[in-house]
Amino acid sequence: MLRRPLPLAIVVFLVAEALFLIGLTVPHQFVFDEVHYVPAARALLTLDGPVNIEHPLLGKWLIAQGIRLFGDDALGWRFMSTLAGAVTVTAIFAIVWQITHRRRPSLVAAALTVLNFTVFVQARIAMLDGFMLAFLAAGIAMAAAALRNGGLARWAVAAALLGAATACKWLAAPYVAFAALAFVLLKREDPRRFPGLSTPVALGVLTLVSAVTYLATFAPAFFYRDAPLTLATLLPFQLEMFDRQTQVLPAHTYQSNWWTWPLLIRPIWYLYEPADGAQRGILLLGNPVIMWTGLIAVVACWWGWVRSGSARLLAAAALWTGSLAVWAVIPKSLGFYYYYYPSSVFIVIAIVVALDHWRARTRGWDTALLAASLALAIYFYPVLAALPLPAADAFRYWTWFPTWV
Repeated sequence: MLRRPLPLAIVVFLVAEALFLIGLTVPHQFVFDEVHYVPAARALLTLDGPVNIEHPLLGKWLIAQGIRLFGDDALGWRFMSTLAGAVTVTAIFAIVWQITHRRRPSLVAAALTVLNFTVFVQARIAMLDGFMLAFLAAGIAMAAAALRNGGLARWAVAAALLGAATACKWLAAPYVAFAALAFVLLKREDPRRFPGLSTPVALGVLTLVSAVTYLATFAPAFFYRDAPLTLATLLPFQLEMFDRQTQVLPAHTYQSNWWTWPLLIRPIWYLYEPADGAQRGILLLGNPVIMWTGLIAVVACWWGWVRSGSARLLAAAALWTGSLAVWAVIPKSLGFYYYYYPSSVFIVIAIVVALDHWRARTRGWDTALLAASLALAIYFYPVLAALPLPAADAFRYWTWFPTWV
């Protein structure tokens, strides 16, 4: 039974969710950008009026549902993020299953995603990025299913998920264009792909469904007591959001350039202060074993595609490359390491696809990679899960380079 993808996916989801829930309510105070998004979620619960208008509503609405279910405390703020993290892990499993149709690389991908630090940290904080990536990864998985099995319904669901991802953060918007480009190129290369879907229909459905899904998530704003949206102001409001997104911001301690993120030059301390009666820290950092090995895997995928024309090597390499390249053109005055979050997850796909493609030569490498990744996860766990630290300067134990402080 567990050789089939659906039961395995359910197990992956439940295991990931259980891991993310451990110690979720520590600390009981706001962590990093929770100071922005929890008040915005509260405003959506009460419908008082617009708050944090530089971002769409869906991610903040999901945080609000956690507060509605569990109360206005640390569990309520963060619970929905744990579900988003578990969905992300499961979606990576599903994407690799669609690419390889093999159990081992799919499970290795899920395990590496959990051990990759970034998903663990983002699954335990009330920020928008976790929700965005959950919808985005699920949309990619559904599009991959449509590639093999066809069907307008699967493609429409993929489009809706991409629209929902954009409704969490605009960073997901380029992936709608990526999906359109991928469809055209893959369909042109082999007309048997996406059976039952013609290019005009597929592109039309992708555009319409993603746009309608995105706009529909603004429905709560029509019921604000103060400055409610109307049909006439919905589109102009998007321009106001754009102005907020592109404003020039003052310098920040943790700012960094996009090209530094894959090299782990400037991670972010989401927390480092006394909290809940102890010194605690939360470091947003990709697992170095996975991050640096992944760069080699991306190069190998590009090289393998040039040599063999393998579509799956191209897909794995292009997904990571595209997710990073958008930051070279996005008009943001400041960059931060957490913007690398999608890329830090997609790099896992490049690793397992490369290992699977050359599995005759790389037998056992996945086991060694998992072991090394687990060892570092245990080593860094105190500053991933906000465990009590022995002293105020304990951060030195985990800061390998001066730029990690």
